[in-house]
Amino acid sequence: MKSSKKRGVLARGARWLGLLGVIALAATAADAWTAMGKKASGERRARMERSPQWQGGHFENPQPLSNDWWRSMTAMFAASPYVGPAEPLPTVPGDRRRFETPPATGLRVTWLGHSSALIELDGHRVLTDPVWSERASPLGWVGPKRWYSPPIALGELPPVDAVVISHDHYDHLDHPTLVAMKDWDTTFVVPLGVGAHLASWGVPEARIVELDWWERTRVRGLEIVATPARHASGRTGIDKDATLWAGFALLGPEHRAYYSGDTGLFPAMKDIGARLGPFDVTMIEVGQYHSAWPDWHIGPEQAVLAHRMVGGRVLLPVHWGLFTLAAHGWTEPIERVLAAAAREGDTVVIPRPGQSIEPAAPPARERWWPQLPWDTAAQHPIVSTKMN
Repeated sequence: MKSSKKRGVLARGARWLGLLGVIALAATAADAWTAMGKKASGERRARMERSPQWQGGHFENPQPLSNDWWRSMTAMFAASPYVGPAEPLPTVPGDRRRFETPPATGLRVTWLGHSSALIELDGHRVLTDPVWSERASPLGWVGPKRWYSPPIALGELPPVDAVVISHDHYDHLDHPTLVAMKDWDTTFVVPLGVGAHLASWGVPEARIVELDWWERTRVRGLEIVATPARHASGRTGIDKDATLWAGFALLGPEHRAYYSGDTGLFPAMKDIGARLGPFDVTMIEVGQYHSAWPDWHIGPEQAVLAHRMVGGRVLLPVHWGLFTLAAHGWTEPIERVLAAAAREGDTVVIPRPGQSIEPAAPPARERWWPQLPWDTAAQHPIVSTKMN
């Protein structure tokens, strides 16, 4: 091939590669834009603005969040060398055949990692904060990556009566998972404003129920109450606190369960216990914390305290064991929870990812995580502000 002809071929090839690159970037940007969701408008927006939690154009906590931004940034330079597992975790895989036999005690929880759990309660099934994607991110190639594949494939779950979503951060509201679920015969129960994201992804409005704190709905005989939480929201960086955050109480005829969502400690947890408890099981977040931002996440010792404040009988820790979202060692939350619970005699169950447990008849505790160095509560205390 003559050099001029060869240069022409190479130039055309380069142009095609450049065009393909532009197309790929555009497609990636479009996917990311879609994953960011949609801003609430119309009657949805009007209802948000009527909420007691709505102030100054966004939602507010009764106790504002304390943040030391400089310490938050510098903390990552002093991160534990054990922020993620070095070896594959011992998950418990399964399929829908596992759920053909109902729980003998009437209450069973299958923890799927982080804050995703399937709760079977008095003949009903509720799925919390389902995240099946590879990353907690609007992009498939960057962002916190899960440590293991979902123990149970999304298509292998049994029929679910309700999906509850605590808030719209990416490790709780996962766009690809919700798109895969949009045609399910289920009810999506979410805090105010979050329904706009779901509707933009194709979930029918008729199957979206949005709740303010203390509001409740009934799904096929199960009562679901949105409970206060102390956190934040946002998916784009410029929509901070544009939607509400919440926990959930599941009230059946025989059993009650509480899921905290993401939260710092706050005084109204006592009100949750007084109005809706006691709870046969509490699923309270224990991981992804730092003393520079003590109000965003509750921390292990305060999770045990919250368990008592809401009137819990058995604590099943969540919000750990799947993503690296903070600088502490990955086993530290559970070690500190066990230490705190032992001091007060609280019952804690720690299933492997994918394992099903009946809180009223838990199996013998198994240390399935490795023995790694970790900071104690004395070394790195997490103490929420404005508790008085």
